[in-house]
Amino acid sequence: MFEAKNITKTFNGEGGEAAVLNGADLLVEPGRFVSIVGRSGSGKTTFLNILSTLLAPDSGELLYRGEDITHASRARLNELRRRDFAVIFQFHHLLPYLTARENVLLPYMQGLGPVTAAVRRRADACLDRVGLSGKGGKLPGHLSGGEQQRVAIARALVKESAILFADEPTGNLDKETGDAIMGLLGELKHEGLAIVMVTHDEEYAARADRAVRMADGMVLKQ
Repeated sequence: MFEAKNITKTFNGEGGEAAVLNGADLLVEPGRFVSIVGRSGSGKTTFLNILSTLLAPDSGELLYRGEDITHASRARLNELRRRDFAVIFQFHHLLPYLTARENVLLPYMQGLGPVTAAVRRRADACLDRVGLSGKGGKLPGHLSGGEQQRVAIARALVKESAILFADEPTGNLDKETGDAIMGLLGELKHEGLAIVMVTHDEEYAARADRAVRMADGMVLKQ
């Protein structure tokens, strides 16, 4: 479904060039949950940003359903991110002036499709599913941190994407809320959603179908 081959990435800083990825590889099969763990600085977040096409690699290949998207046009990548890819960040990136429901509907407001009555009902159903029934009209500032992260997950769900990329989705949550989010991700995997999750939590990483470890910018062989 999705494959990364020999991905490299170097950044320029005050101390000169720093190689963050040194030939990272990953295969994600349909409906599988893959977790990526590693120490701070191992390159896991940079790798996830490249997998989700938010960042371009210096070299290597990205293949999605047999299509080489490594050097795809901006229009093609935008289309993939709108329709097939969903991303959840550690920091939820909700727009503070939009209600929870409007934040969930944001992919449609940004061109995914018209905001029909059916789409609004789907947004409410996604909020219900993440435990926010009746809170669709609240602004993010009136929600707890855990509730805001749940809104971000509902926003990812509303698109019915094929693959979900999650960067430390439980990093800012208490244990109870984190467990609930992990339970939800497990349900989504069983429904056919492919998931790639970066986490520092070994317990949560072990809940995936496959846990891979990164070190020195490479995915270690399992």
